[in-house]
Amino acid sequence: MKLLVTSSPHIHSGTHTSRLMGAVLVALLPALLAGVWFFGLRSLALVGVTVLSCLLSEWGYRKLTRQSNTLPDLSAAVTGVLLAMTLPATVPYWLAAVGGMFAIVVVKGLIGGLGQNIFNPALAARALLVLLWPSWMVRYAPAGTKPDPLALSVDMVASATPLHHMQMPALPTESLLDVFLGNMGGCIGEVSALALLLGGGYLLARKVISWRIPAAYLGTVALLTLLFSKGQNPVLWMLYSLMSGGVLLGAFFMATDYATSPATPRAQLLYGLGCGVLTVVFRYYGLFPEGVTYAILLMNACAWSLDRLTPPKRFGTVKGGAAQ
Repeated sequence: MKLLVTSSPHIHSGTHTSRLMGAVLVALLPALLAGVWFFGLRSLALVGVTVLSCLLSEWGYRKLTRQSNTLPDLSAAVTGVLLAMTLPATVPYWLAAVGGMFAIVVVKGLIGGLGQNIFNPALAARALLVLLWPSWMVRYAPAGTKPDPLALSVDMVASATPLHHMQMPALPTESLLDVFLGNMGGCIGEVSALALLLGGGYLLARKVISWRIPAAYLGTVALLTLLFSKGQNPVLWMLYSLMSGGVLLGAFFMATDYATSPATPRAQLLYGLGCGVLTVVFRYYGLFPEGVTYAILLMNACAWSLDRLTPPKRFGTVKGGAAQ
């Protein structure tokens, strides 16, 4: 018999992975339903396009490289849904398909596949789309506007989101209740704070994710925006900062990705803190009003280093590593 020498992890459980990914899909349902409610069936169609693009790309890449079929683990489907959640409902279908292909083939496949990717595939794909087609990625449909799902692309005047007002700086014109429920312009899966909190709570209750990264992320954003408020009411400024844009989606669904986040408890806290600091810095001083995408991607690159800097305490050893 021949032994196959590979890098860790050495034990894979497809059933366990599909169960975890299935839980993530369930947790994303409230945000998806909110997106369909506020922006119409085109939101659902875009999710279908990104998921189909990711599934076909995964199948084609694995087939081309003569590797086993990994579609049953549902990771490609999760990537497709997460990517669609970060897109406006007005983007062309071809743009969504390109994003799904890039996420699976380049960010995930070429690096080594599930568990080997350095960056979150959905966020990396969104960053590419913003770089190549910035005008499409900021063309948000106004609240209650339902773009035609049969149109290949939608030509409309972009509406201002709460983050655009906060970049002026000024408090958003939308009420805090509207921002909490999602009655505003924005990306499909980012507008409803209520839906994202329900999904994040489900993941925490099922112990699919740890509390450390979301708590450190959201706590850091809350503290910094409270201390360095740009509005007349610091508390309102903090609440709008937490519920506007992609902070909640990033904290519960993106930053907690197993493959791209640290494994040790202290590293997870530092990772979440770094995501929060960078998000606020990018929002305050960046070219675009949003900063979640680039904050998490930069911290993805630091995840391995954070694990190395914060090793867990080893019991039963003396200084130097010798066992007692």
